[in-house]
Amino acid sequence: MEKMETILVYPKNPDKMKALKAFLKALKIDFEKSPYNPDFVSKIKRSDEDIKAGRTSKITPDDIWK
Repeated sequence: MEKMETILVYPKNPDKMKALKAFLKALKIDFEKSPYNPDFVSKIKRSDEDIKAGRTSKITPDDIWK
């Protein structure tokens, strides 16, 4: 049995995505679309950037309901 690998690609525009899908179909390579909404993914990435840049607030458990 062959070892399977996963490759993540990030096409920058819809035309590139369309071409990539056509290429994969032509080679009979199975693929699937991410189940996550792109807006949600963007918000998570932005949050990660905020954390790395130190743009965070800390709340103690005692202050969470104040």
